Amino acid sequence: MGWKEAAEPVLTRMPAVRRPEGHVPFKRKLAWTAGILMLYFFLTNITLLGIEAGQADDLFGEFRAVLAGEHMSLLQVGIGPIVTASIVLQLLGGANLLGLDTDDPRDQVLYQGLQKLLVIVMTALTALPMVFAGGFLPAQQSLTLGGFTFDHTQIQLLMFTQIFIGGVLILYMDEVVSKWGVGSGIGLFIIAGVSQRLVTGFIQPTEGGFFYNWYLILTGQMEIGSLVSGDGLSTLLMGDGGQIIALLTTLLIFAIVVYAESVRVEIPLSHARVKGARGRFPVKLIYASVLPMILVRALQANIQFMGRILNSQTGDQTVISLFGRELPWLGAYSDGQPTGGFFYYTAPIYEPDDWMWWTGEIAQEAWMVMIRIGVDLTFMVIGGAIFAIFWVETTNMGPEATAQQIQNSGMQIPGFRQNVGVIEKVMERYIPQVTVIGGALVGLLAVWANMLGTIGAVTGTGLLLAVSITYKLYEEIAEEQMMEMHPMMREMFGKE
Repeated sequence: MGWKEAAEPVLTRMPAVRRPEGHVPFKRKLAWTAGILMLYFFLTNITLLGIEAGQADDLFGEFRAVLAGEHMSLLQVGIGPIVTASIVLQLLGGANLLGLDTDDPRDQVLYQGLQKLLVIVMTALTALPMVFAGGFLPAQQSLTLGGFTFDHTQIQLLMFTQIFIGGVLILYMDEVVSKWGVGSGIGLFIIAGVSQRLVTGFIQPTEGGFFYNWYLILTGQMEIGSLVSGDGLSTLLMGDGGQIIALLTTLLIFAIVVYAESVRVEIPLSHARVKGARGRFPVKLIYASVLPMILVRALQANIQFMGRILNSQTGDQTVISLFGRELPWLGAYSDGQPTGGFFYYTAPIYEPDDWMWWTGEIAQEAWMVMIRIGVDLTFMVIGGAIFAIFWVETTNMGPEATAQQIQNSGMQIPGFRQNVGVIEKVMERYIPQVTVIGGALVGLLAVWANMLGTIGAVTGTGLLLAVSITYKLYEEIAEEQMMEMHPMMREMFGKE
């Protein structure tokens, strides 16, 4: 008996959100989407019961904008477990180790059940070290609720349960949006988190905000002349109080992504039976979208997660040790951040202060910083291309699946025989190459944006994701509105 037969009773019984039986009106889709978004913000503002206030260390840190959620809230793990489970399934599926045919309805149910089970397991594995290891989410020593007093261990179990429930909730919130709303829940949560950070980072009149220095000038706490003398100009351009370069980088990323989304190769199509019916199949420059970047950054986040967990077990030592042996090549830490070894070189560049060694604020030598930049660039460019290929193949966007979709719609490429194999060969001229180029380009943009900084410290990847997802959401809303006005088009595109 194979693994599918053994696991089928469990995987087919995983709770699932029921699919709508018929067409869901556009206004109802918007209502579901808005409702889930409000629930998301509500859950991110519920602080974990039993946590020691002001003592928690965010293990995800700079990856928080990409992985959504909110530190010390019910949604502590964010979409991290969902993304990690997707990475595992994509790698297993790419190596053909699962033996699942996604065109078979039975295997589709098994795949979805397996994905849910993996997310639940990953949620537990992510929450355990956060609560029980290294004091990342320290629990209170005692807590009294309803006349019952919880001790330290019981409070830790209570916190773990809350984080676990939050991780499961975000899984099903994503499923509700995917089936009953507009777009995807994961994309919606990323937009919400990044937008909140962007707006806060832009308007807050406190240190770290774009208007901080301008606020000091308007209130008479700083003279204009001090901004152009000494280090004032440098602070205005790149410091926490000015961030002019960060603003320009943010605006430039917006422009580049919107432009890249419009760059495409359009393959002409004509209907085999309806004379004069023509169309075009667009192969965009960013064909796989920016979503594979979540997988790349999530992989980096998991590597850094492991490093901080290992470091937390060494007490006050700065060098990671295993089984009583110090391993400086694996990682050295200071104030919870890697300063050398494997975990330093594999840590992404988060902000300008991570690589501008000539300022004298970086303890590492120039060659160490250059290696770190090189590793980050290589990881993002090559990883972006590889995960883009995985994404295209697993989401039925590859040449074979695309050719089959065109054939099923009754369309053909003018000048070629109406044959799936012929259409596939034409698609193979464009899709694989564009997928690799687009994935590598997005990875390069993400590193470049991090090196120059962004408003609200949303990171280059977070900004790329927010802009691209918002653009696609706009396109999807426009498509839904068009189909609402012209019901016949729903039948043509199989949206009923």
